[in-house]
Amino acid sequence: MCLPKTMQLSVLIKIAALWQCSFGLSQASEGAHYIAAVYEHNIIFNPDPKVPRSRQAALDHMKENLDIYEEQVAAAAKQGAQIIVFPEDGLHGFNYTRESIVSYSETIPDPASMSWSPCLQPERFNGTEVLHRLSCMAHKHAVYLVANMPDRQECDSTDPHCPPDGRYQFNTDVVFSDDGTIVARYHKQNLYFESEFNTPRECEYVTFDTPFAGRFGLFTCFDILFHEPVITLLEKYQVKQMIFPTAWFNEAPLLSAHQFQKAFATGSGINLLAANLHHPPLRMTGSGIFTPSHSVYHFDMETDKGRLLVSNVSLPTDSETGSPPTSEVCMKSQDCGKPSASKPVADGAAPGTFHGSMSSDNYTFVPVQGAEGDLTVCDGSLCCRLLYNGSHVPEELYAFGVFNGLHTAARQFYLEVCALVRCPGDTFASCGGEVTAGDQTITTIDFHLEGNFSTRYIYPSILTSGMQLDSPDRVGWEKESYVMSKKHISGGLVTATLYGRHYEKD
Repeated sequence: MCLPKTMQLSVLIKIAALWQCSFGLSQASEGAHYIAAVYEHNIIFNPDPKVPRSRQAALDHMKENLDIYEEQVAAAAKQGAQIIVFPEDGLHGFNYTRESIVSYSETIPDPASMSWSPCLQPERFNGTEVLHRLSCMAHKHAVYLVANMPDRQECDSTDPHCPPDGRYQFNTDVVFSDDGTIVARYHKQNLYFESEFNTPRECEYVTFDTPFAGRFGLFTCFDILFHEPVITLLEKYQVKQMIFPTAWFNEAPLLSAHQFQKAFATGSGINLLAANLHHPPLRMTGSGIFTPSHSVYHFDMETDKGRLLVSNVSLPTDSETGSPPTSEVCMKSQDCGKPSASKPVADGAAPGTFHGSMSSDNYTFVPVQGAEGDLTVCDGSLCCRLLYNGSHVPEELYAFGVFNGLHTAARQFYLEVCALVRCPGDTFASCGGEVTAGDQTITTIDFHLEGNFSTRYIYPSILTSGMQLDSPDRVGWEKESYVMSKKHISGGLVTATLYGRHYEKD
């Protein structure tokens, strides 16, 4: 069981002409929008995170990052932002032990059981200096603020699950309203090599309501690849807008941060506010504000500067599901017709197939050669088909791949993937490797990509030269296949991917 935690806020009427809020559901008028900000933070790290520090030393370190946060909140507010999102681990960093993270943690009360503004009532709880500072940022600049920090909850022998050191420690997103009140607290469910933290005993479905955009859901970094809590937030709780603090290590060609953020927003038909850390030495960059039809994003592997993004975000109307119009996206229940060149996916693998590792998985590839072609490649029951034509540069090799199976690196989860990728080297043995932002790609390809997926959870992406994103002309279900088509691509093609997650097979 997962624990729903919907926070119902006090009535704040700011733009009542655009919406009405009843039981947490926004009733947006046609063309309504709000202004959102995300900040990709060039974090100031603790150089020795495994060495315990005093509380004062931890506060002095976090103050350096909090000062930057304050500057960005002020800058965002001047541009009219009503909500700002900061990254996972943005105040303290990572690679701590259970002992060394303690001085960085604070006890965050559950806003479902009490109402508290740390800025207006600082004396109510001791040891909450960071909560106080964040709350006052939200209050001073009248914005909703989302930050990530360690939460410490003490326990004792009366709790049979209490850790031996007498405390639960959680990777936690905390949300402050525009008057500084804590309105949501989410404990990360799917940890990624974070031995300093506990997994919550019950996964949490956390939402909060705003006067300008209705309801938002919360999840963190690695959560995006799993069913809980994300899919249930989308399907059971019908959340159409998600907030995503992350500390994401880019893994091209399939899982660069901004690439998958856009893919998830497109495939799920939602708005996604995503804030990543900025640290190019560890391949950490890629943040954005994504809707199914519009993207504002940042990706920078060259500099050590953070970046504030501010954008208008359209609200879904009552008649919309958050998806683009059916001329762009076709749902599985619809028959939107195929391009005239398309035929059903054929059985069997294409001749000349070979195998290569991509994202630690064993893909079956077929070479993509010549100015045009029609290729099919299969892995078990999943068959992927590619129709293409374009200005193929001979020095740039391409392959079309399929994977249908369990991904077992870091954590086990089941994938169904069709991917057209540029190979980074001059032989097909390099296919599946990373094409970096500095590798200029010239080849442009018009394509129609499709697969007979057995899952309905598919996340489409197009990545071009310089790690720029492009949008498909059409994407979605057509009869029994999921398709993605693109003509007149904006740059040299690096990858076009249909990334399917079969959660039931994990």
